[in-house]
Amino acid sequence: MTGKKKPKKKRNTLKKGQIVNLIQGVFNNNPKRSYNYKQISTFLDLKKPVMKQAVVQILYEMLDSGFLTETAKGKFKLLSRNKYIIGTVDATKSGAAYIVPEDGDGDDVFVSQQNLKSALNGDIVKVQCFAKKRGKSQEGEVLEIIERKRDSFVGRIEMSDNFAFLVTDNRVMFKDLFIPLTKLNGATNGQLAIGRITDWKDHNKNPFGEIIEVLGDAGENNAEMHAILAEFDLPYHYPEKVVAAAEEIPEEIPEEEIKKRRDFRGITTFTIDPKDAKDFDDALSLQKLENGNWEVGVHIADVTHYVTPKSIIDKEGYDRATSVYLVDRVVPMLPERLSNGICSLRPNEDKLCFSVVFELDESANLQDYWIGRTIIHSDRRFTYEEAQTTIETGEGDYNSDILQLDGLAKKLRKKRFQSGAISFERTEVKFEIDETGKPLSVFFKESKDANKLIEEFMLLANKKVAEFIGKKEISNGKGDKAKTFVYRVHNNPDPEKFENFARFARKFGYDINGEDPDKISGTINRLLKDVEGKKEQNIIEVLAIRTMAKAVYSTKNVGHYGLAFKHYSHFTSPIRRYPDMMVHRLLEHYLDGGRSINQEKIEEQCKHCSKMELTASEAERSSIKLKQVEFLKDRVGEQFHGVISGVTEWGFYVELDDNKCEGMVSMRSLDDDYYSFDEENYCIIGRRKNKKFQLGDPVRIQVANANLVKKQLDFELIAVL
Repeated sequence: MTGKKKPKKKRNTLKKGQIVNLIQGVFNNNPKRSYNYKQISTFLDLKKPVMKQAVVQILYEMLDSGFLTETAKGKFKLLSRNKYIIGTVDATKSGAAYIVPEDGDGDDVFVSQQNLKSALNGDIVKVQCFAKKRGKSQEGEVLEIIERKRDSFVGRIEMSDNFAFLVTDNRVMFKDLFIPLTKLNGATNGQLAIGRITDWKDHNKNPFGEIIEVLGDAGENNAEMHAILAEFDLPYHYPEKVVAAAEEIPEEIPEEEIKKRRDFRGITTFTIDPKDAKDFDDALSLQKLENGNWEVGVHIADVTHYVTPKSIIDKEGYDRATSVYLVDRVVPMLPERLSNGICSLRPNEDKLCFSVVFELDESANLQDYWIGRTIIHSDRRFTYEEAQTTIETGEGDYNSDILQLDGLAKKLRKKRFQSGAISFERTEVKFEIDETGKPLSVFFKESKDANKLIEEFMLLANKKVAEFIGKKEISNGKGDKAKTFVYRVHNNPDPEKFENFARFARKFGYDINGEDPDKISGTINRLLKDVEGKKEQNIIEVLAIRTMAKAVYSTKNVGHYGLAFKHYSHFTSPIRRYPDMMVHRLLEHYLDGGRSINQEKIEEQCKHCSKMELTASEAERSSIKLKQVEFLKDRVGEQFHGVISGVTEWGFYVELDDNKCEGMVSMRSLDDDYYSFDEENYCIIGRRKNKKFQLGDPVRIQVANANLVKKQLDFELIAVL
């Protein structure tokens, strides 16, 4: 008898590829839900432990591939394929960029150079985020350029028979502009010019452009300086409408305005400024009071009396936010009729001021102070050199007044350092230039007693103005809150940065401890005193400054660490700084009994001013670099002594002792070993011989090349000293 075959049992086994497809289907059909492996296994009726283990493995593989995201430990959700962000391009030196989300929500998104398309630094863009891979930062691709930060660029014209290019600085614009011959606007080969993008459809090709302004011949001083300003998108002339508006402002002071003010015209008053200054922001007055104390008036040009909010001059001033100081010129924030004329506290002229008047005893202890609007009459305009001569010899005009102010200033300074202020006194490098702008020599400008006299009273005025508002409180129904104000803030040093600096300083034998944040300023002051006259002085000072946070403008008062002030503002330079104008307006508003101003609006203005200050500083450094290169271009082949002032992965920078010019010794030129960059120890080290080139090392170099176009000095190492 033949038995019947038993039917085969149905296998509850699936191949991995089938499970993957089923799991993908679950998540695609339920894109908003999260599942763990047990829920998925139940959903797919997978009961065997080996199947459940396969589900776990596949879920984590899908997480790594970017198909899923982990919402909680062991729970997974479909990663949205249409995640977009709007943000600002923050370009890196490599050509890639990070996109900073405009709403401040979430991490920056990395975009490779290829995926940036034609987006440039500072542009506002729409980015599609890629599926995030586990353990890696978010990446994405630019889909749309919403707003260009700029569409015009400075460069050098290179002509051919049928077309031209505007060769740009690749740090700002990575593609040269293709210029049809009909769009040259008179520019010729080799000239510096400003070009504007007219069309850029294919990011792989050069953008089309047109020349909107010819700056002049490359190498000609005016053209080069205008090119630097254009490179940083800074204006170098005033719109005619703004100049015309300034010309309409009357110089005469009405009698009814004088009656509103405290009159200082009968009190000894003078200015002390640089020899080449034309805009005199501040003046000092001095008189002895009947009680034996001294009244010192700090009188600041009352710019806001003449520049009204939302006027054409005010809008231009806000856009600029600061005067720009290049090697050979000042590009003023305000039209010259105001900056060098009506507002400037010139001698033998009645001038309107906003003043802080102090009563000090013989020991420079503050007894009282007053803030308000005044009228003054400066008796004398001193240069720093003239005032310094009087301090050193005791002779000259108003010698007793200058000596008295100097004595009070020194006492104020001593107290400030006892309170924890940091004493940074870097030597300022200046060029002597001829009428064509050619640098003839280099000289060093030191801060002497006359400079410190002015500095000390300006610091005191800025501090007291900030305290006057910051310490006064108003009731807002939820507790007490200081009125909105513009502070100059300087945060505490970053602990990690400071420890790196301390580690470096210890290698020179200096005892420096950053464990107690309250004692860091005293530690730095002792160090700066100890390094005076030593070979490592310059580099220790530079690195100490680099460990400090950057000072900025803000309505959020965190104090000024470097000055050791809990309240500090900028009140004393409204001719050249827009934040000082903001301070004057807020002060007037509050002195008249006004309510607190909207903080959000003022904070936005503070950020703009901080940004423009940084841009102006970068332009100034670029002009210095240009003159350094120009100064040494006739000295190629000559040898100089210097110190290593910076170390990078490409080589090391050397600052020359004689003239403070800085150039690079490239890693490629060090052919006796294979060198690598040791970031932690600020050095370059040889792989085989262990030879080091470290910050502060004295060296002798030879000038190998001076490239004016790139503003770059190349040095060759001759010897380590």
